Amino acid sequence: MPTSSRAAADFSHVDTWVFDLDNTLYPPGLDLWRQIDEKMRAYIADFLSLSLDEAFALQKGYYRKYGTSLRGLMIEHAMDPDDFLAHVHDIDLASLDPAPELGEALGALPGRKLVYTNGSRRHAEQILAKLGISGHFADVHDIVAAEFHPKPHETAYKGFLKRFDVDPLRAAMFEDLARNLEVPAELGMRTVLVVPPGLVVPPSDREAWEHEGQDADHIDVVTDDLTAFLNSLRAA
Repeated sequence: MPTSSRAAADFSHVDTWVFDLDNTLYPPGLDLWRQIDEKMRAYIADFLSLSLDEAFALQKGYYRKYGTSLRGLMIEHAMDPDDFLAHVHDIDLASLDPAPELGEALGALPGRKLVYTNGSRRHAEQILAKLGISGHFADVHDIVAAEFHPKPHETAYKGFLKRFDVDPLRAAMFEDLARNLEVPAELGMRTVLVVPPGLVVPPSDREAWEHEGQDADHIDVVTDDLTAFLNSLRAA
């Protein structure tokens, strides 16, 4: 699908650019999220002595209710998060290639660039290094820095804005999940939803509800090519 935007989607005032990590700075077709998803399922099954099917149902239920499966496990089962994060982010990055064109587009953006992820800092740093774009980002805000309050909850975003002294009226946020852009829009941020190229059905590691909301009023721009969209901002 081509990039689509609302008439009022002006980015000329933006001086802080906030990017989600997984399935946003790299395309979901690389199957990295499937690895994470399967590791979560196996960890939960072992931790709670469940079958894989039971663990999958619990994992997705907590994810939808709490924002992350981890948050649900911490609240419902008093799980220590450190081992969980280390385990689920121990994945094979062989399919992830450097992205010099994305790096060039990021470098051309005026102002500060930040990564805001529900994952761990170590995971983010490994992804950014493999893509070859680490140097374009001032910092990473991970789930530990967020005190385990995940997107899409308002508390998480307000903590992020306070930590980095971000004026939401001068910021833009890029995400692959529409629900994670609702609060940023309410706070005054420009919102960009990054979707897979030619998406007809959700990737197998995602449920249909995760892709709902692409036409919602809180989405300023929908694009299936992040690099091309960033280049269009430079051209404008």
